[in-house]
Amino acid sequence: MLANTKDVLKQAQSQRYAVAAFNVYNLETVQVAIQMAEKEEQPVIIALGERYFPTVDVEGFSAMVQRIAAKTSVPVCLHLDHAYEKESIIRAIRSGFTSVMYDGSKYELEQNIHYTKEIVDIAHMAGVSVEAEIGSLARGAFSDEEEGNGTLTDPKLAKQFVAETNVDFLAAAIGTVHGMYQGEPNINLALLEEIRNEVDVPLVLHGGSGTPDDIIKNSIKSGICKININTEVSMAAVSYLQNYFQENKTTHLSTVMANTQEAMEPVITKFIRLFANK
Repeated sequence: MLANTKDVLKQAQSQRYAVAAFNVYNLETVQVAIQMAEKEEQPVIIALGERYFPTVDVEGFSAMVQRIAAKTSVPVCLHLDHAYEKESIIRAIRSGFTSVMYDGSKYELEQNIHYTKEIVDIAHMAGVSVEAEIGSLARGAFSDEEEGNGTLTDPKLAKQFVAETNVDFLAAAIGTVHGMYQGEPNINLALLEEIRNEVDVPLVLHGGSGTPDDIIKNSIKSGICKININTEVSMAAVSYLQNYFQENKTTHLSTVMANTQEAMEPVITKFIRLFANK
């Protein structure tokens, strides 16, 4: 069933678990994320980044996810990830996305508040929930995300930001990275506790790939309700393809796509189970 992301995260917040938000790019990544979520009886967030708009038809993609979600027994949210342009957000809202992320983290606080509030006002009129971010993530290995400066979230500014924008959930920068870590992760869980004490909306952790399990579990205990996953799923698929074509010089695309989906299943299942916090 298609679900409003805010409702799903509020339940996760009250019951102390996190919902996996998988970045997807095609039919196979959508299918495996939803199928594994249904198998584990957990909600799931299907996230399409603005950076994929040039290669993914947004309206067709939304229709596809909604039809697949309608056949499932678990809540499925459709989320626009890391959008910088108002036009992209409006397009996603009109297409049926249940939440959008406006990323104004590159701006000074006052500008970020101004632009985010404008997006919140537009989205809320359509019943769509909004994620935003203050602070930013650096880019690690194997990532296709934009480079951030790694500025950590200031708890007091987070409180002001949430109060003035009326945003529904907030991405907290506590030291995770987009992609895989280069060296030991330096994640500030004490800072997360401070942020949690200042704001009452659900908190989001970007950069779940490569983050140690114990840190994930402790971050959920400290209020993280949504965790974004991209790179580890991509790596599993690419690794399978590299090995496959070393051994098979001639094949059919349908076989490759089916096997690639199967190769992603263990990684996606691992994260869904970890975030369920059972």
